[in-house]
Amino acid sequence: MLEKTFDPKSVEPRLYAAWEASGGFAPIDDPNAETFAIVIPPPNVTGSLHIGHALNNTLQDVLIRFERMRGKAALWLPGTDHAGIATQMVVERQLAAEGNLSRRDLGRDDFVAKVWEWKAKSGGTIVNQLKRLGASCDWSRERFTLDEGLSAAVRKVFVTLYKEKLIYRDKRLVNWDPHFQTAISDLEVEQREVDGHFWHFAYPLEDGSGEIVVATTRPETMLGDTAVAVHPKDERYQHLIGRAVRLPIVNRPVPIIADDYADPEKGSGAVKITPAHDFNDFMVGKRNNLPMINVFDDFARINDEAPPEYRGLDRFAARKKVVEAFEALGLLRGVEKTRHMVPHGDRSGVVVEPYLTDQWYVNAEVLARPAIKAVEEGTTVFAPKAWEKTYFEWMRNIQPWCISRQLWWGHRIPAWFGPDGKIFVAEAEDGARAQAREHYGRDEPLRQDEDVLDTWFSSALWPFSTLGWPEKTEDLARFYPTHTLVTGFDIIFFWVARMMMQGLHFMDEVPFKRIFINALVRDAEGKKMSKSKGNVMDPLELVDDYGADALRFTLTAMSGQARDIKLSRERIEGYRNFGTKLWNATRFTQMNGAARAEGFDPATVKLPLNRWIVGETTRTAKAVTAALGTCGFDAAADSLYRFVWRQYCDWYVELAKPVLGKPDEPNPPPEGVDREARGGDARRASGDEAARDETRATAAWVLDVILKLLHPVMPFLTEELWGQTAGLGAPRAHRGFLMTAPWPDLPDSLIDPAADAVIGLIVETIAEGRSVRSELNVPNSARPPLMVVDATAAQEAVLRDAEPLIRQMLRVEGVEIVEAAPAGAIPYVVEGATLALPVAEFIDVAAERARLGKEVGNLAVDIDRTAKKLANADFVARAPEEVVEENRERLADAEAAKAKLEAALERLGAVV
Repeated sequence: MLEKTFDPKSVEPRLYAAWEASGGFAPIDDPNAETFAIVIPPPNVTGSLHIGHALNNTLQDVLIRFERMRGKAALWLPGTDHAGIATQMVVERQLAAEGNLSRRDLGRDDFVAKVWEWKAKSGGTIVNQLKRLGASCDWSRERFTLDEGLSAAVRKVFVTLYKEKLIYRDKRLVNWDPHFQTAISDLEVEQREVDGHFWHFAYPLEDGSGEIVVATTRPETMLGDTAVAVHPKDERYQHLIGRAVRLPIVNRPVPIIADDYADPEKGSGAVKITPAHDFNDFMVGKRNNLPMINVFDDFARINDEAPPEYRGLDRFAARKKVVEAFEALGLLRGVEKTRHMVPHGDRSGVVVEPYLTDQWYVNAEVLARPAIKAVEEGTTVFAPKAWEKTYFEWMRNIQPWCISRQLWWGHRIPAWFGPDGKIFVAEAEDGARAQAREHYGRDEPLRQDEDVLDTWFSSALWPFSTLGWPEKTEDLARFYPTHTLVTGFDIIFFWVARMMMQGLHFMDEVPFKRIFINALVRDAEGKKMSKSKGNVMDPLELVDDYGADALRFTLTAMSGQARDIKLSRERIEGYRNFGTKLWNATRFTQMNGAARAEGFDPATVKLPLNRWIVGETTRTAKAVTAALGTCGFDAAADSLYRFVWRQYCDWYVELAKPVLGKPDEPNPPPEGVDREARGGDARRASGDEAARDETRATAAWVLDVILKLLHPVMPFLTEELWGQTAGLGAPRAHRGFLMTAPWPDLPDSLIDPAADAVIGLIVETIAEGRSVRSELNVPNSARPPLMVVDATAAQEAVLRDAEPLIRQMLRVEGVEIVEAAPAGAIPYVVEGATLALPVAEFIDVAAERARLGKEVGNLAVDIDRTAKKLANADFVARAPEEVVEENRERLADAEAAKAKLEAALERLGAVV
């Protein structure tokens, strides 16, 4: 017999260890089986499980468990990313804490050895955390972006693209983190709104005939100005185009140029151009062949390009000194306070600089063309489809991809420099030396590039490098291309697009057939979670408190396409209660002797109650299968919830109780009632052993199907019930794990419309009657009769036959067939039949009318106020997205509540 309660803390680790030991996470060894492969978005080796990981990996696990049960060779390939800057930062902090050492104190080789030492001890914590969530990855195939196989793939790709002239060196602007002294990707840049100033500076015309005023938030960069730009159609400055100003402080002449970048409507209409320190200015400089003067060093200190008195100053100290100098020269024309966005390194927290350096680049425009075509033609599809627009927008406007990083931890760039700066690129140093020997005619000393590759470069190869490429492995042939990628919208460009480019270029096939973009998890009020707001929810803490299944079901149920998830503990607790409901229902069937009969065939059941639940089970199986097949995770969870809680637990179990009743507690039908004709045998046959046996077998069969359908979402609870209920079924039905049991494939022939009509009428009669009682505040102690006013003969017979059950579940005196409802009766319609509950003697009709009328009025005011707010275009445009969405939900809820109360008022209108 099942324990009274399910204990996740003891069950989950036991089951996961058993699953893993069984080898059931690996794809089946059947060459004829259809394959279904997912590669995990590799979490940082430094990472720990956050709520976004929990959502993303839950959805992947739901898919992989679903397809595994469908008999496919299902592979979920796991691994971690070396996470260059993040990992280097962790180890550098450790060194500083241990002995106030820097990586430079250790030297490159010793520092990298320290990082590997840390990785061996502490790296991969997130892997164990994923296991706590129930992730059924094939851990025997786990990869790491710096393992030898993947490193070989990275070197081959770099060399190949270099030979194809798709990788090259260039001097361009990058996002520069002065703390780490490295270029970083756009994804590692965090825009923060800060208080600042607009300083208005006058630049005197070189001939002394006047001045032109420019405004800037970054006075220190004026030391590197190489032009002033005005719009070519700005009449105020037509006479100045082509002339020059004398740059204050630096005393350098710079031209006044015409360029569309200058906006006549902003400020003075004239803008300073500093190509080496602003991305927009860089493009202006390229268009106009301007010099590019970098005035910063790697630490964002002023370098030797500036006048001597500024050299060595921190950029912000230089800012203050520049402003003071303009004021002293009488050239400061004004200062305005402003709030503006300033880029910061997401890990260092320092202001990021646009910085002109020599870096390695990929010609992403060429690689993007086939990747764009693949999505245009539907070879790879996005779900939701709307995300294709984001993908196309980025890909069609793609810029060269900077792939070099000034770090020590990562894939070192396989390029060597000769004494004259000549570059030799090869997969190994021997190859580079051979090239150099051929070039110089003799051996010359070579120096390997100090930089490492952008982490996204290696992770772009993930779908095929993890399967063994460049070797022609069995896994590569079998599982590439993969089927579905589940990831977040924020890395569509940084990772998804780059995997598409590299996969098509090196494998001639897309890396995945479908890209599912999961939602963002927000707090209960719809606000983005952040440590600063104090609203972060730790998934491991939630698993401790509610169990992994409750969290998984919550995330799955709320993961509707194109909407964010508002997560609250109350929601998770509610879905934990759902699991408890199923556990209790299973205990009930156990205690009542439910057992799956040898060779049980659901098509042969006779009782309408059993034919009905078999049909509902079939409908649910089809709905869940269709939903999971199209990544409709929320639809699958909703179907499961409604079926398990309402149809099985609330209705089937209750309606089956009289059938399962003990023989010495008979519940015979009324005299003259034909049970078989009226469908009452399912509720009257407590003395019928055959009916009892059929119901026990049906209950066991339905539970088996429920456990299978629910397993991908709630694997621990369902696996435990599967193992603990062997007595419910034949031994062969429970041999092995539920995880590898076959997925239900039920024929439409199991759906019985006649049984649906019988049970549907009983269920709706009780449910609608309960609504009437609830809406009108009819006391639980009240026992009015249920009156059948207008119904077919068959409906009358069903309701009369079900009288004991209706009497008990609807709290009525009995069922009466009447010609007309008496005064004080509340009518309601079910399946075309008019029924009535005479409740006037149990309630204060006038008081109820007043109460309902007041509530309707309050809701009308709320609806009007919220509707006006949403009709205000300014509010919708300016309010935070979560606030607008909250108001939309509030309006919909209020309108639904008002309609319900108005229906209750209308019913009261029948009471005279």
